[in-house]
Amino acid sequence: MRFRGFRTVLFASVALVPCAAIAAMQPVAPQSARKADTRKGAVKPSASMPKRAAAITTEDIQVFGGGSTRQMATISSSELRRSVPGTSAMKVLARLPSVNFMSADPFGAYEWSTRITVRGFAQDQLGFTLDDIPLGPMEYDTERGINVNRTVLSENIRSTTVSQGAGSVEVPSLSNLGGTMQFYTADPSLKPGGTVQQTFGSNDTFRTFARVDSGALNGSGTRFFLSYAHSTLDKWKGAGSNLYDQINAKLVQPFGDHTTWTTYFDWSDRKEIDYQDLSMNYIHILGPNWDNYYPDYAAAYNAALGTYTRGENKTNDALDAAYYAGSGLRQDFVGSTTLDTALGHGMTWRTTAYAIADAGFSTWVTPYTPSPNGAPLSMQGRDEGGQRYGLVSNFAWRYMRNDFHTGIWFENNNYIQNRRLYQEPLLGQGQPLSPYVWQNTQNAFLDEWGYVFNTNTFQFHLYDTYRVLPNLQVNAGFKSLVSTTRSGILFNNPAFTGQDTLPSGGLTAAAAFLPQVSASWKVTSHDELFFDVSKNMSTFSFSGWNQGSPFGITDANAFRQEQKSLKPQTAWVYEAGYRIHRRWFDGLLTGYRANFSNRLLTIAQGSIINSYATVQNVGGVTMNGLEVSGTIHFPRHISWYNSFSWNRATYDNNYTTSSGVAQVRGKQAPNMPILMWKSQISYRYKGFSTDIDENYEGHRYVDYMNTVAAPHYFITNFGASYDFGQLGALRNLSLQLNIYNLLGQKWIAVVGEEGNPLQGDYQSFMPGAPRQFFGTISAHF
Repeated sequence: MRFRGFRTVLFASVALVPCAAIAAMQPVAPQSARKADTRKGAVKPSASMPKRAAAITTEDIQVFGGGSTRQMATISSSELRRSVPGTSAMKVLARLPSVNFMSADPFGAYEWSTRITVRGFAQDQLGFTLDDIPLGPMEYDTERGINVNRTVLSENIRSTTVSQGAGSVEVPSLSNLGGTMQFYTADPSLKPGGTVQQTFGSNDTFRTFARVDSGALNGSGTRFFLSYAHSTLDKWKGAGSNLYDQINAKLVQPFGDHTTWTTYFDWSDRKEIDYQDLSMNYIHILGPNWDNYYPDYAAAYNAALGTYTRGENKTNDALDAAYYAGSGLRQDFVGSTTLDTALGHGMTWRTTAYAIADAGFSTWVTPYTPSPNGAPLSMQGRDEGGQRYGLVSNFAWRYMRNDFHTGIWFENNNYIQNRRLYQEPLLGQGQPLSPYVWQNTQNAFLDEWGYVFNTNTFQFHLYDTYRVLPNLQVNAGFKSLVSTTRSGILFNNPAFTGQDTLPSGGLTAAAAFLPQVSASWKVTSHDELFFDVSKNMSTFSFSGWNQGSPFGITDANAFRQEQKSLKPQTAWVYEAGYRIHRRWFDGLLTGYRANFSNRLLTIAQGSIINSYATVQNVGGVTMNGLEVSGTIHFPRHISWYNSFSWNRATYDNNYTTSSGVAQVRGKQAPNMPILMWKSQISYRYKGFSTDIDENYEGHRYVDYMNTVAAPHYFITNFGASYDFGQLGALRNLSLQLNIYNLLGQKWIAVVGEEGNPLQGDYQSFMPGAPRQFFGTISAHF
């Protein structure tokens, strides 16, 4: 299963290999077609070469989005470089107003724990892209997408653009009820050279990054880069190391002055040992440093027999306090090829074909099912794999006062998810199964269930931006979206599922007209007003038996009724704001509102191992929010950024369950803080820079009835770097120091990773890492 379909993706990206041959075959443009360059041996970029990101003159975090008809924010590669190398780009985005990022580790790399919300929209209600490649809602199990950490190394990200309110209708997404995040890869350099970077730090962190740029290989500008990163870092509590290997490569081939062909390739291999999910009861009694037994198999074995030696029996659930081990293994291939051409008369056409192949194996060694040999433990393994193939094609025409834009997106997604059990040894009679190793499915002693899903998605969009006056522009357009998913059963164990046959069939989410209207008015050269109104739809999620999706329902009759009545989630999103730009100050004030319809809640029940989740349509959700942010530019290279955000998202209706009426009306949506405050003080002078970041988040509820919450927290991070400039053959030799959680706070970082119960405590919290130190040395050549 692991490598099925990967060959196809490799073939789609194989164009990266013959780049040297392409360079040799490419004719040199006539001198008359190129401007003279005064630098010896230099190649002048042609019009077909992608333009570099515009220079950011004030801040590397562009919160204020001047000129946009929606609230937009951009983070440059410079801001990413100030974080510890390998830090998730999503974590850096958490410095923006109303963006909440959660992770149990300091890098935001441990994927099971990572969650991001924007203005109260959860991760599975946002849209994500890399260049033109749709990343879906970036779920851990890759049913509909893939996490950006697995598609590009942070050093190869040129910039990231965030639309906090609602993304443009052109963004290819299955899930963006709310905003979008668009990541853009850096192009190969026109000059030959490379980068070497080494990071050391707490918990035996060791990360190596290397990149080689070919430079322009001929007069047309053919060029490529190849980069590799290897990371090892121990967990900050418990035992186990997380291992990451990743390769990125990119080829840019201009054809004449008006056409560019770009090919991108990514390979990622990840092995993560899990932190244990905790309840508030476990945190209060066992402490925030509590974790699984690994590698102490004897302790886990004895606990499975009811012999507890570490205080587990003082909690309200000793059996689930800790397991032997859990892990997540992932391998991914991503390939894309893009043709971008200027057709003349203000018209451009850009088409991207892409292919993504994923394989995963997630494990838990628990006492819930004994092994056939009599051992009280067994390994639960969920293996999965998928292939996505798609095409995004956009046409733009700038005509008089109009900017017309239209395009299509098509994708086919084939995904398999199975769950099996594997035997563990009797104590003292062999080695336990390694959480780092993919198990052979032929060795399973029990096949519980297996599903296959196939999804076809088509999206069309059309919009026009009309410049009414030089200082007033209006944008209006719509998109049409249809997505059909069909499920099939690969195998079913009636003794486990309790069903002779599992439900299967199809669900379709469709909307012919999802409109968007927005405008911006530059009142003066320093003051600007904007508004945006849009309607969006999210398609149906899918996963295996009892896994919290409409397809995981256990009863065939209920699924048939669901096919007739279930409606996709939709949301009307409104925002209006004011931007101010002065020499010494940039500011933003934004108010927003969202009205959800057919809000589907996943209600977690039972233990996290023997869990069952129900999907409930609770009707409407109303969300209101306010953002205030600003940057003061002091003399002598100092700036101070602050943002305050308030968000109130409540359910409009109660809903009926088999045990009665759930009184959720007026309750705050879980996992998300109502109040957030962020601050950053920065100092830049010549080669030296330093930053202090502060982040406050209010309490976050874990249950829908708002009875149990993670308390508020305040975290401070510090970073400093010095660039020595040219030293012999090395360019930009630099040293960097980062201190995470500078004040050593104890805090709850993650809420809701195992789902949300209707009421009460649940094993769905993860404490954040204590103070961590990291040092980096890097050089260019």
